Amino acid sequence: MISQLIFGIIFIAALVLFYKNASKIYRNIKLGKATDRSDRPAERLKIMLLVAFGQKKMFKRPIPALLHLFVYVGFVIINIEMLEIVIDGLFGTHRVLADVLGGFYDFLIFSFEILAFLVLLGCVVFAIRRNIVKVKRLNQSELNNWPKTDANLILTAEILLMAAFLTMNAADFKLQLLNVEGYHAVGSFPISSYLVGILPDSASSLIAIERFSWWFHIIGVLAFLNYLPISKHLHILLAFPNTYFSNLEPKGELNNMQSVTDEVKVMLDPSLPSPSGEPSRFGVKDVQDLTWKNLLDAYTCTECGRCTSSCPANITGKLLSPRKIMMDTRDRIDEVGKNIDKNGSFVDDGKSLLDTYITREEIWACTSCNACVEQCPVNINPLEIIIGLRQFAVMEESQAPSSINNMFSNLENNGAPWKYSQADRANWTNQ
Repeated sequence: MISQLIFGIIFIAALVLFYKNASKIYRNIKLGKATDRSDRPAERLKIMLLVAFGQKKMFKRPIPALLHLFVYVGFVIINIEMLEIVIDGLFGTHRVLADVLGGFYDFLIFSFEILAFLVLLGCVVFAIRRNIVKVKRLNQSELNNWPKTDANLILTAEILLMAAFLTMNAADFKLQLLNVEGYHAVGSFPISSYLVGILPDSASSLIAIERFSWWFHIIGVLAFLNYLPISKHLHILLAFPNTYFSNLEPKGELNNMQSVTDEVKVMLDPSLPSPSGEPSRFGVKDVQDLTWKNLLDAYTCTECGRCTSSCPANITGKLLSPRKIMMDTRDRIDEVGKNIDKNGSFVDDGKSLLDTYITREEIWACTSCNACVEQCPVNINPLEIIIGLRQFAVMEESQAPSSINNMFSNLENNGAPWKYSQADRANWTNQ
C-alpha cells in the first residue's frame, strides 16, 4: 500500500505540474493577434496526417528521417505500455493486461522490445552526429550553451529510458524462468532475453533490479513529460496542431495589412467610424504584434536547422538564420509570459523582439525566397515574422537600408524600381 500511495502521489503531482506549465504556454500563445485558420478542415486534416503523423517532409533527407521515424514511432508506441504501468502502480498488480489480452500481449511486448532497440539505436546515432561527427546545421552559433545542452539531455534521457525498459524486461523474464512467485510466464522478449546472462541468479537481486528499472522508467517518463514545456521537444505535442493550422495560401502571397486597410478606408470616407480600440501598429515590433499562429510556430520549432541550412542568405555568410528567428521569438514570448506572471499584466520592460532579440541586419538579409518555409518538417513560417518586422521598420519608423529607400523613391516617382522615368522605359527598343 505504501508503494501504491507513493506512486499515486508522484503520478498526480506530475499531471498537475504538466497542466500548470502547459496552461502558461497556451496563455502565451493566446497573447498573439487573432487569425482565422478554421477554413477547409478536410484539407487541413490531410496536411496534418501527411506532415505530422506521416513525417512526409522529413524524408527529403532519408537517413535522418528513417532514424527519426524509429525514435518517433518507437517512443510513442512504447508509451502505450504506460497504461499498464499506471494500473500496476495504482493497484499493486503486475502485468495486469497479460490476462486481458492473452496471446496478443506477447505480440505487444515483442513489438515494444524491437521498437525500444530502434529508439536506442536512433538516439545513439543522433548523439554521434551531433557531438562527434558535428553535422554543421547542428553546431551553429545559435545552438551554443542551453540549446545544445537541451538536445543532449533529451537524447540521454531517451537512451536511459529505453535501457531501463529493456533491463526491466530482462529481469522480469529471468524471474519467470526461475518460477518466482508473482512473475508468471508472459510476454515475448527478443531483445532483453540477450541480457539475461549478465544478470545475477539471486531472486531477491533480480526483483530489486526489476523494481528499480520499473520505478526509473515511470518516473523518467513523468519527468520527461514535465521537461517538455521548457524544451524544444515540445514539438512532440505541438507538431499536430501546428500542421493542422498551416497557411493554405500559396507561398509568397502577401495579404493586405488590415490595419492599413482600415486607415485608408477612413481617409477615403471620413464618415466611416474610426478603427476601435488602441491605435493600430503597422507591422511587428514585439511578440504581441504577431498572430497566435506565429507564436505557436515558435513553440513548435525543434531547432533542427533544416531552414537555416537551406537559407541562401545564411549559406552566403550573412547573419540571418531562420532557426534563430524562431528561437528568439520563443525566448521573447517566454520573457513576456514571466513578466505577466510577476506583475499580473504586462509591464513595459524596455525590450522588444526587434532590436533586443532580432537585429535589423538579420531581417534585411532575407531574400523572401520561402526556402525556410518549404524545408520545415512541421510547416513553420519564419518569413511571416521577418516580413512583419520589416513592415514596422518601414511604416512606423521609416528606417530601411539605403538601397531599399532608393527603390521606394523610384516606385513613388517613376512607377517602377528603376531610376528611369516612365517615358524613357522603352528606349532600349531603339538600340
